[in-house]
Amino acid sequence: MSEPKAPKIEFPCDYAIKVIGDSAPDFTEFVVGVVEQHAPGVSEADIFVKDSSKGRFCSVQLTILATGESQLAALFKDLKASGRVHMVL
Repeated sequence: MSEPKAPKIEFPCDYAIKVIGDSAPDFTEFVVGVVEQHAPGVSEADIFVKDSSKGRFCSVQLTILATGESQLAALFKDLKASGRVHMVL
C-alpha cells in the first residue's frame, strides 16, 4: 500500500504559519521581519502571539499570501537558519 499524498496546494492562497522559539522581547518583530522579506504585507490583524505556560517559549501565528512552494521553502529555511526558531509549522 502506498503512502497517501499530501493535498496539492493551489497558489496563490492564504497560508497559515506558526513559528515557535525562545521567548524574547523582540521575537515577534524578528519573525515578522523575516516573513516580510518573503511575503510582504502581513497585517497586524493576521498575527497571533502566545507565550508558553511557563513563559519560556513563544509562538507567533500569522497568515501570508503564499505564491508558490519555492517561496515557502525559502521562508522556512531563513526562519530556521536564524538559530532563534525551534520549529516552523
